[in-house]
Amino acid sequence: MALEIERRFLIKNDKWKEFITKKIFIEQGYLSKSLDGWIIRIRFNGKDFKIALKKHIEGFTNFEFEYSIPQKDGETIMSNLSNTIKKERFFLKVEKKSWIIDCFKEKNYPLEIAEIELSNEDEDLLLPSFISKEITGLTHYSNFNLANNPFSHWREDYLKTFKSN
Repeated sequence: MALEIERRFLIKNDKWKEFITKKIFIEQGYLSKSLDGWIIRIRFNGKDFKIALKKHIEGFTNFEFEYSIPQKDGETIMSNLSNTIKKERFFLKVEKKSWIIDCFKEKNYPLEIAEIELSNEDEDLLLPSFISKEITGLTHYSNFNLANNPFSHWREDYLKTFKSN
């Protein structure tokens, strides 16, 4: 079974840049969200297209099933979606832990989100100095929501919360 145990955080400074090991560009879009919580996503990482099926289970654990699809199919699907996001994804190694920083582009700029995948929900986690507020489980920061309700369109009260971090 494919489980993803992930915590997400806002970033308060650029100190994360000293830990970069790799960078890729991602474009992803959403085909649907079902009434029972399943999300169907397509992602292009510059080389491959993948379809993912995701569903929140509890805490910060999700089902995530991801499958490669042919390039031509991916291009056709992506070109017919209006709710896409673009981001640069940076891979970091901090204190022997692997972190990801997503720097959103276009309508979601200047939002930056840090993510870390854990082996279990009880895993001890020492937060690096660049980490600010935890946003795990806050759905308005989900990639699905950002594709449908871009950061640049958020109401002023959400933006005040973002800027205070």
